[in-house]
Amino acid sequence: MKIKPLFDKVVVEATNKEETTKTGFILPSASQEKQQTATVVAVGPGGVIDGKEVTMQVKVGDVVLYAKYAGSEFKVDGKEFTIIKQSDILAIVE
Repeated sequence: MKIKPLFDKVVVEATNKEETTKTGFILPSASQEKQQTATVVAVGPGGVIDGKEVTMQVKVGDVVLYAKYAGSEFKVDGKEFTIIKQSDILAIVE
């Protein structure tokens, strides 16, 4: 199934989480913080949103940092994705 976001929305997939500390302790998933780094999977077309022209600044394949509690999480074909607004993206990791 292909995901096509609307307007200024971006679909991201979380990067792999570290499950052990630097000293070798294994962390259970309940104690880990929400991941804030993700790879862009799909980008909406932008356009006029709330009377303002929005140009998309990210592209598929970019690794981005986004606000901690931003977006909505969902599963498609067994994979977990998050849809966020472009304005919730804080930076592109280069």
